[in-house]
Amino acid sequence: MHRGGAVLIAGAELPDDLWYWIDDQTWARPLDDGTVRVGITALGLKASGDIYMCRPKSVGSVVEQGRSLGVVELSKSIVSVKSPLSGTVTRVNEALDERPELVHQSPYDVGWLVELAPSELDADKGRLAIGELAVAEAMQRWAWLNQLDTA
Repeated sequence: MHRGGAVLIAGAELPDDLWYWIDDQTWARPLDDGTVRVGITALGLKASGDIYMCRPKSVGSVVEQGRSLGVVELSKSIVSVKSPLSGTVTRVNEALDERPELVHQSPYDVGWLVELAPSELDADKGRLAIGELAVAEAMQRWAWLNQLDTA
């Protein structure tokens, strides 16, 4: 459960303790064991609409930053979800098989997609928005470019 502060953009909460891949609206949360949990931002979900199916890559799959870590089915399309970090999938959120709506209901808690063992952490982190000010500025710009109501 998220306990820190959050940035609010276009009515979407963005916890300030996460690392964000802005272009594709995914997030990473470092875990105590050195892995990172990955999901889709509330802002990205607001822009995309409801998710009806979620199919992340399987455990053992190698992903690269900015490349697909799985697909989601929206009302009118199937979209590739891009990874905020490079690494190997160590765990998949199996609850999404039966309840893909968890991604919308709780994107930062029970609606996560995969956990990764990062392989290029130092290089990848340099391309992410980290910290309240960086996140607020980058997300505000993304919302404006994607014509979301930011008032």
